[in-house]
Amino acid sequence: MISCLQGDFYMRIKLNDYEVKDVIRILRETTELTRTEFGKSINLAGGTIKNYEIGKSNFSVKLLKEIAEKHNFTITIEKK
Repeated sequence: MISCLQGDFYMRIKLNDYEVKDVIRILRETTELTRTEFGKSINLAGGTIKNYEIGKSNFSVKLLKEIAEKHNFTITIEKK
């Protein structure tokens, strides 16, 4: 589960409902940044972000944590 609060906007995403490759795209689109801008914000190239978004490369939990810290997301893991 990823939650985001930016201004008056709140979004909650249940990751089980998405393919892994969609997670980075959803987070990036929530920030309203381009791939290049989003990549720069976490010290990655825009091409690397594209590779994550199209499923060509896999990302780590460490990267998700870095994105969460930089862009005010909360990541929660719940047991069913």
